[in-house]
Amino acid sequence: MTSEAHIAEQQPDHYDSFAEAYASANENGLFNRWYARPAVLDLLGDVAGRRILDAGCGSGPLVADLRQRGASVAGFDASPAMIRLARERLGDDADLKVADLTLPLPYDNAAFDDALAVLVLHYFEDWSGPLTELRRILRPGGRLVVVVVVVNHPAITPVLNPDADYFATVPNTEEYDFDGVSATLTIWYRSLSAMSESFNAAGFRISAISEPPVSPDTPPELLPPSESDPTHFIGFIFFTLEAVPRPGPATLARCSWVGREPEL
Repeated sequence: MTSEAHIAEQQPDHYDSFAEAYASANENGLFNRWYARPAVLDLLGDVAGRRILDAGCGSGPLVADLRQRGASVAGFDASPAMIRLARERLGDDADLKVADLTLPLPYDNAAFDDALAVLVLHYFEDWSGPLTELRRILRPGGRLVVVVVVVNHPAITPVLNPDADYFATVPNTEEYDFDGVSATLTIWYRSLSAMSESFNAAGFRISAISEPPVSPDTPPELLPPSESDPTHFIGFIFFTLEAVPRPGPATLARCSWVGREPEL
């Protein structure tokens, strides 16, 4: 089955109705072009020769960035319209699929060195399934970079709503404007400890938490007004996670002796 035929068979995603406007707004927008993308690339470092999966790739800007840096990149998105835009950007030979991160992914175990979940997880109440799938497709020692949207930064909830229960995982529905097109998105708030517990449960350990400034190349007119430093603000929170190697039979056998009295 061709990629285009595969795309045509998928159910439409809610992003389909505003995919082009969303992609256009983010092409040179502050939060994606000048904040999230440069920060993710910095976290990944040298990617030449690495096999990388972009989960929720949208119209493919990060796939393009990583390919230019010498990586072999695959991408998927739940929105067929987004994948069509990504294919227009990247060409017919690009490894792109329509897939849902809440379901089993169409990739083999340990198929990738690294994975990205950039501005994706905050749409889900339960992270266990998506994180488990991302852990499955990573080789032992692989990394997963998770970028969480601004409303999910743990400092945002108590600052904007002091009466809110910071420790509750709750949805927040808002209207957004993308290049003049209105869209309704629901994003789930959760605490930093809830994020950490989800990462742990899926077999990851946190190797870095980052709250970087925007790219130094950001056009000044895009920066928010600030009496201090407009390039550094509470927006997204960036995690670099390492996939913890799963214990093999030999390790499990050794572990079985822990706590036992030695035989004399």
